[in-house]
Amino acid sequence: MIELWIPLTIAAAFFQNLRFMLQKRLKDMGLSAAGATYARFVFSLPVVALGVALYAAQTSLPPMSALFWLWALLAAASQVLATVCVVALFALRQFAVGITFKKSEVLQTSLVGLVLLGEAVSGTGLIALLIGLVALVILSDAPAAMGRGRFFNRAAGLGLLSGAFFALAGVAVRGATLALPTDDLILRAGAALLMVTALQVAGMTLWFLWRDRAQIGHVLRAWRVAGAVGLTGMLGSLCWFAAFSLQTAAYVYALGQIELIFSLLGGILIFQEIPTRREVAGIALLMLSILGVVLAAGP
Repeated sequence: MIELWIPLTIAAAFFQNLRFMLQKRLKDMGLSAAGATYARFVFSLPVVALGVALYAAQTSLPPMSALFWLWALLAAASQVLATVCVVALFALRQFAVGITFKKSEVLQTSLVGLVLLGEAVSGTGLIALLIGLVALVILSDAPAAMGRGRFFNRAAGLGLLSGAFFALAGVAVRGATLALPTDDLILRAGAALLMVTALQVAGMTLWFLWRDRAQIGHVLRAWRVAGAVGLTGMLGSLCWFAAFSLQTAAYVYALGQIELIFSLLGGILIFQEIPTRREVAGIALLMLSILGVVLAAGP
């Protein structure tokens, strides 16, 4: 029998890919990277709040400790920064390549574990990481027409930074869900999602009121696309939160690489973007690297 976290992760990757495509559309409509990110949270919050309220009417929300709020705050901040980096990246590279850069989160998690936790990497794992390094170098080689450095450019930096923030966010989300004392999967995922989203909306609203008030109006005027961003973002996040509560972040992220297939199809069918041979090779190498990391991390 298939474990529940597997279909949840696949569904999360699918909804997340739809949300990124819609956010790319918002970026093309003139919103800033932060504005397109804000749309995800501000239009998700009412739906999440209503859903949790209806569900919790039959029970009650679990108590939320200081540890939960620390994890939730870390998850909220990391997820916002990661999403801003990805949306900004869309203006520099093709859709599928941007998503692939974001997927460096798996490799970065392995490297962070080695540096900070002293977790040993097997020979197979080391080879997989080296293949991933080659893949990222290939993908960071910006086209000459863009007039940027071949290997050290803004696209590479944004992609790698987004992966680092997403890796941190995944661990924080898992920590937040596990800090809620309940065995109810839906309640645990929903409550954590509600609080994290509320923190994100509050934080970004204060930021815009301080630095760019006009952006709030731009987001609200683009409510048709922004609303779809919020809905797909909410569905994806709920599935991610549920999956993280059932399985370690590393395995969830690894399976989540199926999003690469969704992003390739989206880039070709929706945005008419045909990846170059070099980009296809880089994506293929990164997928091979991720598979190697998964096999090396297995029992």
